[in-house]
Amino acid sequence: MKLEQNDWKKLQIPLAILGGIVVVVVVCIVFAQQYKVDQEQALLTQQNQLNAARQRYQSSGLEKEIITEFLPQYQALINKGFVGEERRIEWVERLREQHKNHKLFGIKYSIKQQEKYTPAFATNLGGFTLSRSIMQFELDMLHEGDLLQLTESLSGANAAALILRDCEITRLNEGGALSAQLTANLHAQCELDWLTLREPATIQSVVGP
Repeated sequence: MKLEQNDWKKLQIPLAILGGIVVVVVVCIVFAQQYKVDQEQALLTQQNQLNAARQRYQSSGLEKEIITEFLPQYQALINKGFVGEERRIEWVERLREQHKNHKLFGIKYSIKQQEKYTPAFATNLGGFTLSRSIMQFELDMLHEGDLLQLTESLSGANAAALILRDCEITRLNEGGALSAQLTANLHAQCELDWLTLREPATIQSVVGP
């Protein structure tokens, strides 16, 4: 069937409407596909957020259990002076106290400025910072047991953490015999490290003063 010019004129409007409908349908299909992609991406994002929140919740529960389990030991380290600010006055008072308790000869001591300490036996401190303050002291002794008594007393159960690094002992009495007047026979020059563990800033902000 051959269409005449008048027939084409009659079909112009229907064809234009049909073309418009086709365009609208194509646009709707494109938008529908894009909407589907956006919704799938939004759903995936929400699922990731939910999984992350679930992991944080589980992690917080585990951290709470760890804190509950080890808090008494951690608090004990704080009370001993191992965790937190250094306690030089307490160190000196303990040295004087133990020196007096054991009735030792005169002692001289000095403490150097605190410095960061990275020993080979503590490679991973979990964000904590280990520092030391070197104490030098000189002590006259009747025998070697005086030095052992002093150092063992300083590192007792409730004492701050320390490491005896070096001691040089020289003999004062060449004869080596004990004197009735309790004259010093030996002289010790020693260095020990008073250790302090500083908390990370995150723990300090949570615990507070």
